[in-house]
Amino acid sequence: MYLRSAARAQNLLCAGIRRLLLVQQQSRGFSYKAVIFEESGVLLPAPHRTATDWEAQSCVPAGTVQQAALSGGENSLSLQYSRGELTAVEFLQELGQQCFDIANVRVPVHSFLWDLIRSEMIKQLPIMAEAAQCIRAEGLKTALLSHCLCLGAGGRFLPLDRLRFDVVVESLQEGMPRPDPGIYKLCLERLGVQPQESILLDSSSQNLKAAAQLGMKTVKVDDPEAALKELETHLGFPLRGFVPYTRSVRPGMEIPKDRLQKYLEDVLGAPAAAPLELRQFDHGDSTRSYLVKFGGRLLVLKKEEEPPDGPSGSSVPREYRVLKALAEAGVPVPPVLALCPDRSILGTPFYLLEHRAGCIHRAPSLPAVPPRRRRACYGAMAHVLARIHSLHLGAATLQELGEHGNYIQQQVETWTKQYRAVETHLIPAMERLIQWLPLHFPECQKTTVVHGDFRMDHLVFHPDRPEVLAVLGWKFATLGDPMCDLANNCMSFFLPAHFGARRGLRSCDLGQLGIPTAEEYSQMYCGHMGVELPQNWNFYLAFAFFRLAVVLQGRHRGSLAGRPAPGGSSPKDAEFVAELAWDFAIREGFRVFENLPSTKLLARHSSTRAGLGPFLSRSCSTWARPGAAPVPRVPPVTAPSSLLGTARGLCCKVENTGTQWGFPSSHPRGTPRSLPEPQAESARTKAVALMAAMDQGSRVPGVKHLRSADPSPALPLDLSSTSG
Repeated sequence: MYLRSAARAQNLLCAGIRRLLLVQQQSRGFSYKAVIFEESGVLLPAPHRTATDWEAQSCVPAGTVQQAALSGGENSLSLQYSRGELTAVEFLQELGQQCFDIANVRVPVHSFLWDLIRSEMIKQLPIMAEAAQCIRAEGLKTALLSHCLCLGAGGRFLPLDRLRFDVVVESLQEGMPRPDPGIYKLCLERLGVQPQESILLDSSSQNLKAAAQLGMKTVKVDDPEAALKELETHLGFPLRGFVPYTRSVRPGMEIPKDRLQKYLEDVLGAPAAAPLELRQFDHGDSTRSYLVKFGGRLLVLKKEEEPPDGPSGSSVPREYRVLKALAEAGVPVPPVLALCPDRSILGTPFYLLEHRAGCIHRAPSLPAVPPRRRRACYGAMAHVLARIHSLHLGAATLQELGEHGNYIQQQVETWTKQYRAVETHLIPAMERLIQWLPLHFPECQKTTVVHGDFRMDHLVFHPDRPEVLAVLGWKFATLGDPMCDLANNCMSFFLPAHFGARRGLRSCDLGQLGIPTAEEYSQMYCGHMGVELPQNWNFYLAFAFFRLAVVLQGRHRGSLAGRPAPGGSSPKDAEFVAELAWDFAIREGFRVFENLPSTKLLARHSSTRAGLGPFLSRSCSTWARPGAAPVPRVPPVTAPSSLLGTARGLCCKVENTGTQWGFPSSHPRGTPRSLPEPQAESARTKAVALMAAMDQGSRVPGVKHLRSADPSPALPLDLSSTSG
């Protein structure tokens, strides 16, 4: 009894000391930005510390391996190996000879490093790898210092995805074996941090001394558990029990845990043995998502933000009903547990889900997936999207999810209103799109369940096979045109790989990555659905990028108002995406123009702006906000005189090159291809017809202009450019 009390008192004292150190650290203004992990001794166990059991099993006198590895001081085999002066093969040969000299017995050292370290690594590697994940989730950087622990055949000892680290530095490759301080300076430089902003974990006192002399904080790893406790003290957050894709709750987003615990005890019918733990998922939208550890269970809590953000308004109760119906229909979604509309508990409505463990791929290039499996992952994504679109609405009790028909019209109107509400500056491409989209609605729209924001990072994949375990992010689910979901899903093929708001595949070598092209992926989906891709596919892509531009503009507006979203956005992001949307609008205009007989071009006249819809006649005064600076009026698209010159340039281009643009390939601008002579002649005829139409003031489908006496310069619309 006394011993238990003493142990408890000691634990409380240690915990108090750690909290005191943390408070002192925060009061001194310390803010660590990076943690550096040494490979040998930290991620992998040190060989001489794990040899006791192996020696007993191999009938080798106890202590032989440790003596052989450590004898010699600075020239010991262990230090020579850690400094990279010996390869794995040379180390084993020297170790075997030293063991024979000490014990006068032959030691099977050929199996020592592989068998021993791999078995011990099962104990040490997971907790250190988990800590590295947790550190990155909290917004700090991580680095791996390695001296290339390789087997004779070239295989690596460390079966760890190196993409988990922001920086990987190989001491042998750099020609600076530790404890050369240059290797630490190089690592800090690549991390972009100062020495006092970093922490080094290493098992070598010599290495730690060299790092400390530079001003780095050091943690000696003799026992992994003790080292992690010390690291937690320095960082100020826990490193054990980490759940992927979560982080500490962000400031200002805390929720009352005592009230939540009482609610969970009432709803789940079982009191928790310990206080609940709360973390937050590291991806954010207007609905806040938390991970709740309660009574040995992992739950997901989705809470409405106050006030509701986005065009959908309050979404939590609706999303709960959607998930419940989808689960009953067999769609892979997380199991729903309860809906709480009572605002007195957490301030806003929320609902509970079972946590679905698996892999969420944030980058569409799937860097953590072997190349041979990436195409299968895309196939699984296309298949689950087709399953959603194939649901029988009556059987899934989803008839009331939305109106049948006019989905795109309603969406364009809703997102246009949302854009006006968050507008901060004039984006010419958005003005053009707001005019262009209502004039090109698809004539036929199929009605199915649509996810509304279907993309790779809203899917939970099985960790070992290309199977979708759950589809997340149902906030915008409704009844609508399934091609809108497919277009939203295909946007990643046209966004840059390092685009901050949403990573893409633009300019990536898809063949080398093992990923299908945009055309191949869309055909995967169409094959599952038994349909053809619509002719006006470019319209759907234009609308998808228009909607993304609105979302990014909303994030930017929020950041200006002091409400930065986790995803963040700069004004340039919305402008860039709007230009992408306008590129697809131009392609759709060309498609309509090229398919229209020249006789109809000459017959079409439009002498006024009447009938073009409410968006075309919008003036500056209709959307200026109180106190906002006047915004200059911008012609909607292009003046007739400018378009006439464009048409003449297009005619010359057709004469000189005889090229046209087709369905966009994996390159976002499309691929030019030569036209047979009959088609080239037809294109020349249409270009001449376009010039005649402009001379007569006609309005050509897909190419809008304004008849006006306003002599102000027109917005550029370079239809003659070879970039599409």
